[in-house]
Amino acid sequence: MRFFRPCFIAGWLYPDAIFRIRTVEKLLCLTFDDGPHPDSTPQLLDILDKHDIKTLFFCDGRAAEKYPGLINQIKTRGHLAGNHGYNHLNGWITSLKRYVADVSNAEPYTSTDLFRPPYGRLRFNQYRKLKKKYKIVFWDIMPYDFDPSFGSENSLRILKNKIRPGSIIVLHDNQRSESREYIEEFILFAKEEGYRFDSSIICCSTPC
Repeated sequence: MRFFRPCFIAGWLYPDAIFRIRTVEKLLCLTFDDGPHPDSTPQLLDILDKHDIKTLFFCDGRAAEKYPGLINQIKTRGHLAGNHGYNHLNGWITSLKRYVADVSNAEPYTSTDLFRPPYGRLRFNQYRKLKKKYKIVFWDIMPYDFDPSFGSENSLRILKNKIRPGSIIVLHDNQRSESREYIEEFILFAKEEGYRFDSSIICCSTPC
């Protein structure tokens, strides 16, 4: 079973985390996980530049260390970089000490203050520890662009049907993601519906 939005109880478990921007304006925030990667990041950056959209890339520490030039491109082209852990650990099966250390290890290559848990899996003791230092960002819409069996047409349909004011959308910046096939069509659709994109509002947002 696929869940395109987080379970309602997640907001109760992680009250200081960000799932959606608190706004009545037609604002959307695009985010990309797991990059950077030379096969996907440059293409995504070109599409985003074409439409004058700034986003937030939650970067894998290993990839960021391997491709510092791509991290530099992300930042110099006006996007934000976030921390997605160094080894993309599953928090549900990782000890508190190892998990926190892994996030810290990614900091020099990614971000010191914005963190997204890999898989969205975070135990409460990990959350309680990390929230003291990081703004923890989940998402409002997950269209399963990383799953080829779901298909790009279905992913695009989910995005079109489920966006709402303040939605934080998670897509993926890697070879497997099909988001590059439809991201431009989605951007045009959202703009026609009166939405605009702004990732900077995450930095000053309150939980919603």
